[in-house]
Amino acid sequence: MSPMLATRLDFRAHLLSPSPSPTSSGLRVRPSPEAARARARYLAPRATALATAAVSAKPAAVAPLSADRTVVRIGLPSKGRMSEQTLSLLKSCQLSVRHLNPRQYTADIPQVPNLEVWFQRPKDIVRKLQSGDLDLGIVGFDIVSEYGQGSDGLVTVHDALEFGHCRLSLAVPKEGIFENINSLEELANMPEWTQERPMRVVTGFGYLGSKFLRENGFNHVSFLAGDGALESYPAMGMADVIVDLVSSGTTLRENNLKEIEGGVVLESQATLVACRRSLHKRKGVLEITHEMLERLEAHLTATGELMVTANMRGDSAEEVAERILSQTSLCGLQGPTISPVYCSRDGKVAVEYYAINVVVPQKSLYKSIQQLRSIGGSGVLVTKLTYIFDEETPRWRKLLSELGL
Repeated sequence: MSPMLATRLDFRAHLLSPSPSPTSSGLRVRPSPEAARARARYLAPRATALATAAVSAKPAAVAPLSADRTVVRIGLPSKGRMSEQTLSLLKSCQLSVRHLNPRQYTADIPQVPNLEVWFQRPKDIVRKLQSGDLDLGIVGFDIVSEYGQGSDGLVTVHDALEFGHCRLSLAVPKEGIFENINSLEELANMPEWTQERPMRVVTGFGYLGSKFLRENGFNHVSFLAGDGALESYPAMGMADVIVDLVSSGTTLRENNLKEIEGGVVLESQATLVACRRSLHKRKGVLEITHEMLERLEAHLTATGELMVTANMRGDSAEEVAERILSQTSLCGLQGPTISPVYCSRDGKVAVEYYAINVVVPQKSLYKSIQQLRSIGGSGVLVTKLTYIFDEETPRWRKLLSELGL
């Protein structure tokens, strides 16, 4: 018998009878020495692979920061509206992301040479910030709260990037046993919930949902994990309540569901988050964080603000300032800027008008113009602002304080 044939017969017998009884009288094929050696060569790599897999299956401890990585990494949402709005905000801050190959997960920001962009799922951004594989990330506060679970390893650098607004909210059916249920307290006190028949909640936010209900006195609750079309679960009889993200509430209403008083778990919007260990230990992270925070704050502060310029007759800059400061909508950031407007009168330089520059909220523009006219303002110009840089952003001081620096 050839070695190959002997090996094949032995392997078949092994598969059919992995643990034969010592007293078995079944046919056993004994391999030749050549077949035994061939079989050992065949099984050795598999045994090594299985051993490696067994080791790697063990839960990994939090590893120290990789010392050989010098580039700073930021994670951005890879898909959807959140991704589009993130890129748009960065572009408005002169931090345009250069993504040459849409099939790749990496990109860069030319204005920040040592910064590497990684496109990731939002929940993976949070996980990789915790492990130190990412140093910075832009992600919704809801995702940070759910997957970060209050971890001290995450630091919120900017908590209000002004996009991605939504709320994590509890909703119940409008009809049936919930018809007269309009508050969280009423829901908790429903006699239907017992140990044998708990309130069934479907959600993609198991940590936040269970924490919220536990803190609000719900004793008999069971959870079902779901990650899409949660509005259908109550109608199908699979759940009593849903805990899901809500923007306008239209989808809830169209599926015969309603929010109830006290049922908002948290309000969410996009945030800039950092790995605490990276801020302390990785070179360049703190400096890049400072630059990004400065740019974001300057742009977001300027959003919704307008510069109003007007001319006004007056005897002096002080007299004009008194008139302006008497109007509640014309106080500006620190106050109006007033400068003389020079003209020629009878061959001499004269000052009859003063130019006023004042920053006003966009929502108060018309009221501000009316007040300017009432005190003699004319030739009003309105300019949109792109950036307003403060002496030092309060969020930076807060971050340094939290890091003990």
